[in-house]
Amino acid sequence: MKIKLLDNYMEFDSPLKGYEIASKISPSLAKASIAMSLDNKLVDMSTLVDKDSEVRFITSKDKEAFEILNHSTAHLMAEAIKELYQDVSFGVGPAIEEGFYYDFEIAGKKLSEEAFPIIEKKMLELSKKAEIISRKEVSKEEALALFKNDPYKTELINELPENETISIYSQGDYMDLCRGPHVPKTSYIKHFKLLSIAGAYWRGDSKRPQLERIYGVSFFSDEELQNHLNILEERKKRDHKKIGKDLGLFMFSEYGPGLPFWLPKGYTLRRTLEDFWLDYHRKNGYLVVNTPIMLNRQLWETSGHWDHYKDDMFVVEVEDGTYAIKPMNCPGAIQIYNNSLHSYKELPLRYAELGNVHRYEASGALNGLFRVRGFTQDDAHTLLTEEQVGDEVSRIIGIYDYIYSVFGLNYSIELSTRPDDFIGTIEVWDEAEKALEKACLATGHEFKINPGDGAFYGPKLDFKLRDSMNRIWQCGTVQLDMQLPGRFNCVYIAQDGTKKTPVMIHRACFGSLERFIGIITENYAGAFPLWLSPYQVEIIPVSLDNHLDYAKEVEAKLNLNKIRTDLDASEEKLGYKIRQAQVQKIPYSIVLGDKEKENGTVTYRKYGEQNQVTVSLDEFIDMLKKDIEALK
Repeated sequence: MKIKLLDNYMEFDSPLKGYEIASKISPSLAKASIAMSLDNKLVDMSTLVDKDSEVRFITSKDKEAFEILNHSTAHLMAEAIKELYQDVSFGVGPAIEEGFYYDFEIAGKKLSEEAFPIIEKKMLELSKKAEIISRKEVSKEEALALFKNDPYKTELINELPENETISIYSQGDYMDLCRGPHVPKTSYIKHFKLLSIAGAYWRGDSKRPQLERIYGVSFFSDEELQNHLNILEERKKRDHKKIGKDLGLFMFSEYGPGLPFWLPKGYTLRRTLEDFWLDYHRKNGYLVVNTPIMLNRQLWETSGHWDHYKDDMFVVEVEDGTYAIKPMNCPGAIQIYNNSLHSYKELPLRYAELGNVHRYEASGALNGLFRVRGFTQDDAHTLLTEEQVGDEVSRIIGIYDYIYSVFGLNYSIELSTRPDDFIGTIEVWDEAEKALEKACLATGHEFKINPGDGAFYGPKLDFKLRDSMNRIWQCGTVQLDMQLPGRFNCVYIAQDGTKKTPVMIHRACFGSLERFIGIITENYAGAFPLWLSPYQVEIIPVSLDNHLDYAKEVEAKLNLNKIRTDLDASEEKLGYKIRQAQVQKIPYSIVLGDKEKENGTVTYRKYGEQNQVTVSLDEFIDMLKKDIEALK
C-alpha cells in the first residue's frame, strides 16, 4: 500500500489507521494531529487506510482545524446539557464561521445565559475524562431505534434514503447523529466560551417548534480565545444601533417596526452613498430606472414569486384586485424591457435601480439596519444573449472589486446551486451553473460551492465581505436567470432576424443600502471617511462676540465648494466644543480666533489626532477636495 504524504511516498504492508500512519512518521505528529485529509476528504484519525491514497494530517495550525474543533465542542456542550437536564431533544449542532451552535429543546424548561457557567463547568469535567470520540456506521433502521425518543433526530433520519450509510459518533454515554469528523478525544477541547442564547425555529420554519440555540466558540489555546473575546467586546462598542443613536443617523418607531427613519445626518450619509453608486453606474453603461412599489398579483404569479414568496409579501386588496408591495425589483425591470422591441445590437441592456422593497420579517428577527422590513436594494438587471454571459459576469466582478475596495472590504465568493424548489429544467440549471463557474474563474477568483442555496429561478454568486472586526457579511450577489425572461415573453431580434429569449442577470453590490450602512458604520466605528461623513468639517469660533461673523464667512465658502459643515454657535466653552467634535467623529474641526480672523486662515485638527495646523482657507479647501477625490 503506497501513501502519498505531501511530496513524499511511504509504503506499508497492511492497512493502517490514520493515527498509526502518523505514529510511524513521527510520535509528535501523531500527538498533534486531530484529523486527516484522505484523498481530499476530511476524516477521523481512526479511519482505516486500506489502499493507495493521498494523506494529509490536520493539526491545529491548519485552517480546517478550527471547524473540526468547534464541531466537536458543539457535541461536548450537547453532552453536558443532556447530563444536566431531563428530557432533552436535539436539533442540529454545526460549526459556523466563528464557532458553533446547537439547537435543543428541554421539556417544560427554558434556559438563559445564567446557565452558561453551569454548562461550561460540566463541559470541563467531561473534557478531563478524555473520552475517545468514536465513529460507527449503522443502518437507517438501527439509527431510528437509537434515536426513537428524539423527534428531531428521527425526522432527519426518516428523510435519508433507505440505503444511506448513517454515521453515529459516541463519547462516553453520549451519542449523536453526525457525519464528522471530530477530534480524537474530548480532552482536546479545553479553551471555549458560551456566548449567547436565542430562539431558533426548527429547520428555519416559523410554523415549526421554536428550539433554543446556544452559540459558543472554541480554540486550541487560551491566548486565541482571549484575543477573540477581546474582539467581541470591541464589536459591542461598534454596534451600529448605538453609534446610529449617538451620531443621530437613524431611528425606529413603534408605529413601524423594522422600518428605519433617516435623520438629517443619516440621510446625508445615505444620499452620499447613493450618489456615489449612481455616478459610478452611469459611467459604466447602466440605465437608471425606477419601478412602482406595488403591482398586481398576476405579475407576481407570472414571475413565480407568489408561489415561492407570498408569505413574505405585504398584500393589499383594492377594487381592481389583489396587489402586493414588491419584495424584489426584477419583474418591474422586465416590464421596462418589454416596453419596446429590442435588437441584438442593443444587448447587453443594463437597468439599474435603487428600488425600495418590503418583506415581512418576523418581529423577533428584526435587528437594527441588518434585518428590516423595508429596505433599498441597489439592484441592476441586465438582459443579454447567452454568448455574452461570461464577459458580463466578469465585468460585474470588476465593478465589485472597485466598489468594495473603496470601503477597504475584502471578499470571498460562493457559488450557490439549484435549490429543491427550483423552476425550469435541470439541464438549463446545469448550463447556468457552469456559466457562472467559468466566468468566476476567468477573473482569477476562487469560489466555494454552496449547494442548494440558489434562488428559485437561477444559480448565483454570493459575495462574502470581511470587515475590520473579521466578520463575514453576505452583501453582493450575481444571479443568472434563464427562467423569468421566458415567463414574461421577453424577446430580442437576433442577427438572423428571428426572435430569441434573452438571459437575465440580477445583481446587487451593496445588497441593501440599509444593511451596508450598518456594516460600514461598524467597520469604521462611526468615523466615516471624509467623502462619506455627514459633516466633513466642524467650525468652532473661539468667541461668539468676536469670531462668529468670520466663522459664518468660512462656512459659506466651504458650502460653496460643496464641503459639508456644521457651525457650533452654542454658548458652551471652547474645550467642550472641541471634545464634542471628536465625540461626533467629524473628520476635521477648525478653531477660529483672533489670529485666524485677522489673517484669513483656519487652524484645523483631524479626528483622532492632537496636532493642530494653521493654513489659509483656500489651502484648506484644496486639501479637502484632494482628500475627497483620493478616498473615493
